[in-house]
Amino acid sequence: MIFVIFSILIAVEIIISYRCLTVTDYKIKSNKIKETTKIVLISDLHNSQFGSKNKRLVDKIQKQDPDLILMDGDMLNEDGKNAQIAVELISALKKTAPVYYALGNHEIAYRQRRDKNLYQKLQKAGAKVVEKEYEDIKVRSNKIRIGGLYEYAFAVDGAGNMVKKSIPSKVRDFLMDYENTDAFKIMLSHRPDSFVFGQAADTWKIDLVVSGHVHGGQVRIPGKGGLYGGDQGWFPEYTDGIHHFKTVNHMIITRGLGSDKEKLPRFHNIPEIVVIRLEKH
Repeated sequence: MIFVIFSILIAVEIIISYRCLTVTDYKIKSNKIKETTKIVLISDLHNSQFGSKNKRLVDKIQKQDPDLILMDGDMLNEDGKNAQIAVELISALKKTAPVYYALGNHEIAYRQRRDKNLYQKLQKAGAKVVEKEYEDIKVRSNKIRIGGLYEYAFAVDGAGNMVKKSIPSKVRDFLMDYENTDAFKIMLSHRPDSFVFGQAADTWKIDLVVSGHVHGGQVRIPGKGGLYGGDQGWFPEYTDGIHHFKTVNHMIITRGLGSDKEKLPRFHNIPEIVVIRLEKH
């Protein structure tokens, strides 16, 4: 009997971790912000659907009344038949707020293996795809620079110290150009590893980095956090929440909305919509 009850509890937790939705709120204060601005961040949908054509997800996001919507990669699966779920979601959400889309490893692999026109399709649906590029926008009365970078933002020497000259020139030149502004800078970086390793977060001057990728550690252990985090290994430090560094002022990592074919299912890990409120300091 105990085994049966335990099995049921596990099954319920897994179902909740794939079918329910939760909203997590963060507030960031900055002297670069003149008027309160609300941003919705989602990531790692992995072709999941919350209701027909993701209606439950769309409705939940719309209720947050965002000024911007950020899609931070892996919204589809690299072996998916098409990109229809991501395209339909963009088409629905663009009616609520401007949508910015960063590449995850699945978008990159999907484009290479299945459809070289993926990025154009995402943009035609209504998203601005950012990869080693940025856009300067005005939201309410705030100047905001939104950029995207999938690659690592660091290169290190034998002692583990940052060596800017060793970073691939396209990445280095982009970052140096990107950080040169007095606007509030938001970087969409699908992998938190791109900035938490190699002193990158203590080198590049960025107000806010947003990431996903690690699915909150996939399995969430009460009191311990995520079980596994890709390059970070077992019991990783950076799987969710808000973190602060020397020059990257804030990093917000979302647990994401879904999961591809992993060795373990999502567990104790409710799919997450993140709401970021930028406020005047």
